[in-house]
Amino acid sequence: MSMREQWMGITAGVLLLTGNPALQVGFEVVGERLQMAELRKNDPAIAFRPRIVSTLLATNPNLGPLTSNRIADAVLRCGREKGVAPDLMLAVMLVESSARPAVRSPKGAIGLMQIMPHMFEELSLPGNVAHIEANIEAGCLLLADNIRRLGEEDGISAYFWGRRIRDDGYMRRVRTVRRDLGQSPPAQAMRRRG
Repeated sequence: MSMREQWMGITAGVLLLTGNPALQVGFEVVGERLQMAELRKNDPAIAFRPRIVSTLLATNPNLGPLTSNRIADAVLRCGREKGVAPDLMLAVMLVESSARPAVRSPKGAIGLMQIMPHMFEELSLPGNVAHIEANIEAGCLLLADNIRRLGEEDGISAYFWGRRIRDDGYMRRVRTVRRDLGQSPPAQAMRRRG
């Protein structure tokens, strides 16, 4: 926390104690900034969140800020829990669906992460495959499991091909999108501690 932020907090606190109700809003803003600064220290992925939101909005302006923020939160949470870097999750999502939550493939895959309904059922997740957070969680689980079993390159390819990987074209597309996004913190740094 910077000296400036500390003094802003102290000043807002003193003014709030004097009973000026108009300062309540200022105090809340300072509190939110302090909370975000603390989160950034404890969770390196938080710094990547604005890039996720802006990429989603640039790719699909119809999402709007609320949906883009929901998606970003789900990507960060699931990636942190399963040890998948958020830039990799986002790259897979962009290749799979171009950030379109309601898209359905000709083969029946659904949503942002293009999850087949039978795979969603096997994962026994709550909700349904079309729900944004459940779809992202299913995609993250599948991707994390593939990478754990097969390594990163084959794990990414298997996300698209399944058991019989035919070529590396999908993996190369994901890597290109990921490179264009810029790097997020490593997955190991994002895992929950404790």
